[in-house]
Amino acid sequence: MELHLNNMPGWSFFFCLCFCGAICESFHYSVPEEKKSGSLVANILKDLKVDVKELLARRARLVSKSTKQYFQLDPHSGKVLLKDKIDREALCGQKDPCILLSEIVLENPLQVHRIEVEIEDVNDNSPQFSKKEFVFEIPEQVPMNTRFPLERAQDSDKGKNGVQNYTLSPNDHFRLDVQSHSDGSNSAELVLQKQLDREEKAELFLILSAVDGATPKRTGTAQIIVKVLDNNDNFPQFGDSVYKVKLKENTPSGTLVTKVEATDRDFGSNGAITYSFSQAPENVLKAFNLNKHTGDLTVAGTIDYEEDKSYEISVKATDGGGLSDYSKVIVEVEDMNDNAPEVTLTSLTSPLPEDSTPDTIVAIFSVTDQDSGDNGRTSCTVGTNLPFMLRASENNYYQLVTQQPLDRERVPEYNIALTATDWGSLRLSSTRIINVQISDINDNVPVFEKQTYEMQLWENNIPGLLIGLVQAKDLDKDKNAKVSYSLLPGKVSDQPVTSYVSINSETGNLYAIRSVDYEQVKDFHVTVRAVDGGSPPLTSEIVVRVIIMDENDNAPFILYPLQNGTSPSNDLVPRGAEAGYLVTKVVAVDRDSGQNSWLSYELLKATEPGLFSVGAQNGEVKTMRPINKRDTIKQKLIIGVRDNGHPPQSTSATLSILLVDGFSDPYMKMVEIPKRDVVGEEDRTLTMYLVICLAVISSIFLVSMLAFVAIKIHKRRSSIESSALNFPVGPNFPENCGDADGGSLSRAYNYEVCLAGGSLSSEFRFLRPLFPVISLEPAQSQGAHILSGSHEVPSNEVEGHVLSQARGAASEDAAARPGGPGGTGNQPITANANLGQNDWLSYQ
Repeated sequence: MELHLNNMPGWSFFFCLCFCGAICESFHYSVPEEKKSGSLVANILKDLKVDVKELLARRARLVSKSTKQYFQLDPHSGKVLLKDKIDREALCGQKDPCILLSEIVLENPLQVHRIEVEIEDVNDNSPQFSKKEFVFEIPEQVPMNTRFPLERAQDSDKGKNGVQNYTLSPNDHFRLDVQSHSDGSNSAELVLQKQLDREEKAELFLILSAVDGATPKRTGTAQIIVKVLDNNDNFPQFGDSVYKVKLKENTPSGTLVTKVEATDRDFGSNGAITYSFSQAPENVLKAFNLNKHTGDLTVAGTIDYEEDKSYEISVKATDGGGLSDYSKVIVEVEDMNDNAPEVTLTSLTSPLPEDSTPDTIVAIFSVTDQDSGDNGRTSCTVGTNLPFMLRASENNYYQLVTQQPLDRERVPEYNIALTATDWGSLRLSSTRIINVQISDINDNVPVFEKQTYEMQLWENNIPGLLIGLVQAKDLDKDKNAKVSYSLLPGKVSDQPVTSYVSINSETGNLYAIRSVDYEQVKDFHVTVRAVDGGSPPLTSEIVVRVIIMDENDNAPFILYPLQNGTSPSNDLVPRGAEAGYLVTKVVAVDRDSGQNSWLSYELLKATEPGLFSVGAQNGEVKTMRPINKRDTIKQKLIIGVRDNGHPPQSTSATLSILLVDGFSDPYMKMVEIPKRDVVGEEDRTLTMYLVICLAVISSIFLVSMLAFVAIKIHKRRSSIESSALNFPVGPNFPENCGDADGGSLSRAYNYEVCLAGGSLSSEFRFLRPLFPVISLEPAQSQGAHILSGSHEVPSNEVEGHVLSQARGAASEDAAARPGGPGGTGNQPITANANLGQNDWLSYQ
């Protein structure tokens, strides 16, 4: 690549423009054709006398003056690079020199530098003749040194790479005369150097070679066939050696351009003349047509002044004897205003901040017209009622600048029409519309859609459940209107609010992080902050109330009688009770709220179905009829408690009721329960327990467990024989506990009952559960006999033995009591009962 500063006389005018306007300097570079894309053309930093930093700051850009951008500017290095591979022949054809015009545009201040890049030719094309064979019909008797012009070989290359010489194969009759022309081209003529004799040789075959001047050389060949004719002694002659014609561009096809005419004094076929193009280039063949009989030259293609300003056409007239004459037609093309101005946008600032000051540059563009003269002069205007104006610069460049304040909320964008008009007689114009977006500044805070938010969340929710949505709108645009959400710190039941809920920062969706229990948290408040994406950001806040909705997730809980897995308590009912007698009251609660906590009671199962009833709303157990002697002494009731939820939850309570003849005779038939009834019921229950225990023991512990049980039974029997049959009752009673599901026998309970003589009501006090062990010994306090136990009850025989001992002790105690068996004072009763399997009562 080379840098050449043009030293033409026009530079004085150019430098004058440098001091007056934006055009400062013109640079000339050259680059060979066929170089790869990205190849270096030149580095403009030194020529522009700027550094890379200034080049970037002034937004340097390379603007092509042709329809295609062949070069590109790297603003980071100042290098002008090839954008695509260039074929000089395809780009410029036969034009020489082949120059591409571009402009370097610098802003702040505006400077335009003209760049001319000459595309240098490389020898990539061989010379070619239009035909492989050329036939010359030459009459004999042609004088010596007669010249016969040969068609020029065409070589797309230029200069030394074009055709430089012609050679002819050795022969006796012709030599080759190569002539150089002022335009640098060469032509060849056959020169007759020996008389032709048709009788000696009717045809001659010669090889014509065209050679270019490159290294290595390229050649093209054609065969010349010389046919020797009989004598034709008159040549055709044109009336004018040169025809000059003016033709307007865009002349319709078929229009007559001119008529060439030649005459021949011969007669017959020797005097018949035909016309043809001689050495016509391709552009001539495409643009014109020559009638071979009449010599009429007409328009055949498109005549474009911008493509070719003139044509030089060589016409050949040949008579029937093969003699020819040549003439030249020069066609001058006149320009017409057939090209509308073109608006080329160089730079555009969009979006444009709405707070831009007046005179801010919005766009830089140029207007070009390919026509010449007044047809190529242009002016430019911009639409009215816009806050913009045009400011003209040198070399048909314009700046679009602001002249009024901008308001994005009123007009968010402008479609600006730039209209360019030429000065031709019939004016042509073109319009280019550019879109300028007005960018936003952050001047609006996010606004929530509602003044208050209340959301409902059902308890026992799945973690990650969507609670609801909060949304805020921002009247700004883009990032200034992009709202993100977050939770402010807070507490819910002494826990961070973020442990209960989370929020999607983009959508504003509130999610439950954990499962919430209505019984613990009825509602809570969350403060949501909305922040836009502006700088600085603007925020707004709102409080969201989350109301926990109750679900029916708690079954009713029995407060009385206590259902803790032990044997149910006994309620005593006198046999003289009438219908409506209040036996007891079942008390239950439900932790749920609303209708989920509304409880109803019903009798699920009873030993005597028609004997007792349960109040549906209050749980009171009453007799439905008077008690008769046929009613079983031991009554068992199963009472169901159900809430009003959907679906309902329920539980049940088991009541054991003992029917007694009267509380004034504590040693009556309560202990004289018919043995057959007790034994029969106990046998069934005991049998069931024994079968279950035996099956479990047999399947799990096998033989080893049986041995262990035998040893334990043996040790307990030995300890019973040696131990005293008593234990203290009351506050110092030892607290023994056992597993309710550990064996086949039920637990023992200790009750203390105080009864008033002749009363049908009772005061019942529950003490504590005990193991089912039984022993008898004299009481250590108050001189009373107490029935107690320390031995497990394995069978009905042991139960009978103990029952008889209890009866004897009761009789002795009754005899010693003041007033005897019929006393009327208050009579404390202590009962140690093993419920479910055996019922034992002792009275004091």
